[in-house]
Amino acid sequence: MIEHNTLYIDGEWVAPSGGDSITVIEAATGEVIGSVPSGDAADAERAIAAARKAFEGWSQVPIAERADVVSAIAAGLREREDELARIMSQEVGTILAISVRVQVGLAASVFETIAEAARELPTEERIGNSIVIRVPVGVVGAITPWNYPLYQLAAKVGPALAAGCTVVVKPSSVAPLSNFILADIIDGLGLPAGVFNLVSGPGALIGEMLSSHPEVDMVSITGSTGAGVRVSEAAAPTVKKVALELGGKSAFLIVEGADLDAAIANAVRGCFVNNGQTCSATTRLIVPNEIIDEVEVRVAAMVNAMTVGNPLDPEVDLGPVASAAQHKVVSDYIEIGMTEGTLIAGGPGRPDGLNAGYFVKPTVFSRLSPKARIVQEEIFGPVLAIVGYDGLDQGIEFANDSEFGLSGAVFAADIPTAVSVAKRLRTGQVSVNGGRFNAKAPFGGFKTSGIGRELGHHGLMEYFEMLSLQFPSSDDFPSSDDFGSTV
Repeated sequence: MIEHNTLYIDGEWVAPSGGDSITVIEAATGEVIGSVPSGDAADAERAIAAARKAFEGWSQVPIAERADVVSAIAAGLREREDELARIMSQEVGTILAISVRVQVGLAASVFETIAEAARELPTEERIGNSIVIRVPVGVVGAITPWNYPLYQLAAKVGPALAAGCTVVVKPSSVAPLSNFILADIIDGLGLPAGVFNLVSGPGALIGEMLSSHPEVDMVSITGSTGAGVRVSEAAAPTVKKVALELGGKSAFLIVEGADLDAAIANAVRGCFVNNGQTCSATTRLIVPNEIIDEVEVRVAAMVNAMTVGNPLDPEVDLGPVASAAQHKVVSDYIEIGMTEGTLIAGGPGRPDGLNAGYFVKPTVFSRLSPKARIVQEEIFGPVLAIVGYDGLDQGIEFANDSEFGLSGAVFAADIPTAVSVAKRLRTGQVSVNGGRFNAKAPFGGFKTSGIGRELGHHGLMEYFEMLSLQFPSSDDFPSSDDFGSTV
């Protein structure tokens, strides 16, 4: 059992105002593995007040020193890699190898690349008779999800701290344990009190307060589109800055003439990573009708060969989904798929021998209408939908036929062809012929997939405001040294 009885507020581990707690369940067994406090309105108020009080001082710390802090957080995560990876495999169901490489490794990489971006950031821009400088937004409320609980936190806390903002984090109630380890790492760095605060608790209360509170200057959430809409509504009366990284139903478009071995391997990996619990997962496979039979055979062979089981077992390819609620959602969609398409792998029910925990079979449906529910709606589980197309223009049309626009992929016979197709997709990022994720490139979506960008210098810039200083003429400009090194 991993039991946390305190919250991290104003530079200290403090008792919550109430006595309620949140139980953490192991995805593979359904058994209790830990608990964290269920904070209330008074706890959120204390954290926000601490962040507000700390902002003036932290914003004036030289940016190079703030970048060093962000780098130190990354180093702390890497030192506790084994502990963190195991916890997130238990909480989320991520297989251990992916927990090490992505849940922990990518989170540490984000802190490192943000620190690098901060050190490279120009301190000013001179335009005509004006000097434009960057100033931190202020107090940031960060609302993080359960599927990548540490990486998504890094994508918010890293740039916020580097920019000179102070932070209040509200972690997911499904997978909060890694966030408490991060708070412990930050506590060991001796930051000024109030710069970083962690309040676990119900999203309907803590998330709502962070979104609506007049002393919070920006709120950043990763979650469902519905959650993002609610945050936007709550934030609107105070006209605060809002960053939304929301849902997805991303398309993997195979162009005629592509290398099918490579394309299908990438498509299956892109759909089933983290057991399908990835907002940018390519869960729609759009293929030419001329080759759909061959695609089905190859996809079915790959998916049926997957070993499903406890994510801590190194021989396992796919773990469970994260919670009982998510298990029901995914299972219900599989039942819907049985009425909408042709089942070619997996299907309803649990995998053989896995009667405890939240396991579902990795499932593939084909011969689907592009308007089918399992094609249009985000399932957030190991379910792939195959749609056939006639002619490339129709394939692009089907790929763009979604309320979402977070990610996507194109696989063609050559890079120029793939690029010409990728440029026609209405989505925030596109993998070109198996291109890999880049933690320095901007990540975010079109349409209902969100507002703003995370990662790299683009993500860092979200946490600044622009201040224009107007002078009588450029002859009156002060020396750049007069601006110091805080921006």
